[in-house]
Amino acid sequence: MNTDTTLTMIGDHPVLRLQRLLHHPPEKVWRAITDPTELTHWFPARIDFDQPTPGTPMRFTFEGPDTSDAGEILEADPPKVFAFRWNTDVIRCELLPHPEGCLLVFSHTPRGPDSDRPSIARHAAGWDACLDSLTACLEGTTAEFSMQTWFERAEAYTEQFGLGEGELHPTDNGWTIHFERDFVQPPQQVWALITGDTHPTTGDEPPLQSTHGFGQAGALTNLQAPNVLEYAWQPGGTVRFQLRDQNPIGTRLTLTHTLPATQATERATLLAAWQVHLEIVFAALHGDIRCPWPTDRTEQLREHYAQHLRDTP
Repeated sequence: MNTDTTLTMIGDHPVLRLQRLLHHPPEKVWRAITDPTELTHWFPARIDFDQPTPGTPMRFTFEGPDTSDAGEILEADPPKVFAFRWNTDVIRCELLPHPEGCLLVFSHTPRGPDSDRPSIARHAAGWDACLDSLTACLEGTTAEFSMQTWFERAEAYTEQFGLGEGELHPTDNGWTIHFERDFVQPPQQVWALITGDTHPTTGDEPPLQSTHGFGQAGALTNLQAPNVLEYAWQPGGTVRFQLRDQNPIGTRLTLTHTLPATQATERATLLAAWQVHLEIVFAALHGDIRCPWPTDRTEQLREHYAQHLRDTP
């Protein structure tokens, strides 16, 4: 667990906060976070603005055509606080005195489309990489971005903040298990993975990659590539994968599994199995093939969910 990174919720909006001890005086760090030339060394977009004063318009530019965003400076108190709006998101940098230099408290409040709790792991891992670059810039070196490091951090943050956990909702006839995961790959790539890169049709057995073996899957009932894959569940119910484009890139995957009241004793096992299944999918999208099935992880999660069910009235 990274205790220097925290997640809180204000209403429906997540607030991500990262802390870094920088072995440099606040004045030097202030230049690195407020000078557009210095910002290019670590911020994910080129930022253009005239003066670091409240109300000053900002322009954020990415590589490629028509890829710029607008914003404005919200707060500037040198060398203590620099805050600004990036489209609808808010970034705040606070520099606190420290005997070894200064403590940077970096916070991000995402407010754009799909900037919700499931998306936080990607933001946290991305800002970690940016702050690595900031630290290197202050040291006069450079930090190379590694997608493998990003994946490991995103996976760790998913675990730390409980972003991979499922929900259980009662229905008139049983329960619905619900999971929601954020992937940076496009829907077509995620679809190819959960279908084993095959072309199933309605009535077929579901692709092995869309099942987990903890129960009896029935025939495919609905296929809309690359967005919907649904199959029957025995002795009743359905499993449904729904994929859509995620803003600004990637896939939002929603998995729902309805099960009858007769399967009450299977709830913890199925919650655990689906969480592990989606962890395997996430890892495989980054080249980490986890085979055989992680039985120890499944049992750990089964007990976690069983305890939650025992504690829930």
